[in-house]
Amino acid sequence: MKMTQLERGRTLEAIIYPLLLLVIMWSVFLIDRFFHLDLYRFGVKPQTLEGIKGIFLMPFIHGQRDFSHIINNSIPTFVLLSALIYFYREIALYVVLFIWIGGGFLLWYIAQNTLSYHIGMSGVIYGLFGFLFMSGFFKKYLPLQAISLFVAFVYGSMIWGIFPMEEGISWEGHLSGLLVGALLAYAFRKKGPVPPKYAYEIEKEMGIEPPDLEGEWKERRRIWEEQQIKKQEELQRRIDILEGQRNENPSLKEDKSENKSTDSTNSSSTKGHQITYHFVPKKKE
Repeated sequence: MKMTQLERGRTLEAIIYPLLLLVIMWSVFLIDRFFHLDLYRFGVKPQTLEGIKGIFLMPFIHGQRDFSHIINNSIPTFVLLSALIYFYREIALYVVLFIWIGGGFLLWYIAQNTLSYHIGMSGVIYGLFGFLFMSGFFKKYLPLQAISLFVAFVYGSMIWGIFPMEEGISWEGHLSGLLVGALLAYAFRKKGPVPPKYAYEIEKEMGIEPPDLEGEWKERRRIWEEQQIKKQEELQRRIDILEGQRNENPSLKEDKSENKSTDSTNSSSTKGHQITYHFVPKKKE
């Protein structure tokens, strides 16, 4: 099955934009790692003026000493962001910006100031997860509900990340992103892709009354019955005319009766008799 130009463009966008984000993220990580810039200082430091800049920069920064942090964030970033761009193309940019800034601000506001910095893309990942999961249920559209189930099946275990179960994990960032994503799913429930409407739904919105199929059937039935009655009346009228003609001309009956008697006589005269032929030879002189 060939892809349309619109589908091809949407697919390319769903691949290219997440890859560009990953390129930036990995570039920042490698520069920080090789040049020892300690970029973690540009992360979110809760409830401080110094930490406000981290609201915008935090997702690009990862721990320079450990590859596992950025690797664990790269795959879900690509998968979830690609799904968002492909299925919610019209509102994808707004959703990402609101999750990015809103989640970062909520983290800055609710987290305790323990002189630590919050860094990484995980807050945005949780926001994308919350949006994709909840949006399918709010919209009640089967393809989007399938995406919700897919996200829950693949990344459902992420839910444990919103609880303070492990030291050194920004559970406040995870919780902030998840809450913002879920709220955005509700806020954008009437935006983006919507289920296709049937003709009767469109007519109802336009105030057009639906066709009365039962009434049409009854009307056709009534017309058919009237036609049958007229045919029967016409047939009966012709029969009455013929009977009237017979009553007015009794000779027709006599001729017919004579013809019948003649036919019966002829048939009875030959009926039951066998015709034989005798050959009489001539005598010799």
